[in-house]
Amino acid sequence: MSLLPGKTVVVSGVGTGLGHQVAAAVVREGGNAVLGARTEDRLAKSARDIDPDGARTAYLATDITDEQQCVRLAELAVSRFGGVDAVVHVAAWDSYFGGLEDADFETWRSVMDVNLLGTLRMTRACLPALKERGGAIVFIGTQSAVAAPTQVRQAAYAASKGALTSVMYSLARELGPYRVRVNTVLPGWMWGPPVEAYVRFTAQAEGVGEAEVLGRLSGRMALPELATDGDVADAAVFLASARARAITGQSLLVNAGELMR
Repeated sequence: MSLLPGKTVVVSGVGTGLGHQVAAAVVREGGNAVLGARTEDRLAKSARDIDPDGARTAYLATDITDEQQCVRLAELAVSRFGGVDAVVHVAAWDSYFGGLEDADFETWRSVMDVNLLGTLRMTRACLPALKERGGAIVFIGTQSAVAAPTQVRQAAYAASKGALTSVMYSLARELGPYRVRVNTVLPGWMWGPPVEAYVRFTAQAEGVGEAEVLGRLSGRMALPELATDGDVADAAVFLASARARAITGQSLLVNAGELMR
């Protein structure tokens, strides 16, 4: 039995990695996927790959730092499919690296504007439709918000995602009376385009094989391999579905057991 029969899910940040996998999982599980991201070409390709005849996807170029663009994406979901049952927030700025000593706080502001405020803008844009029939909001956070990795420094990213997890608790209380659930998926090292690029770059920089670099990562896991984009997408779709109807205000680590809490 499918998880999302006839349900409509807005997915932000649809590109070549996790966002695409979430949208694909929505369609695979019987739902309609409304795709948003800044690059229309990527959206079009993702929609074609997921749903060649276009019956169960719609998309619109959307920058989540622009409130009106968020509103238009929510309106597209309502006009095309009649409502919104869930929102999965994948859009994020995750390419700024560094710690406190070398911090450019103007860039930190921009990271916060995308990862925290942008996610909340998109959430608020979908609220009128979500409140009509209940549903789910799923944030994609990061394990780095609760346990910083030793391999890279991403203090701004971790701070922004940690703030998002914190606001989840308030939203779960605020929106619970409307039967709108709010949860977070916390991925660790996740095999997909960003981590593939990290492994290639590190291997080249150190003059070692990619298998060695990957082995260093997987050797930290309780399970013998990294979680994938698809694994994280499956967790997000579960939290978006009625199977999770009694789950709200929770964070789910999807990390092959690297960190256990």
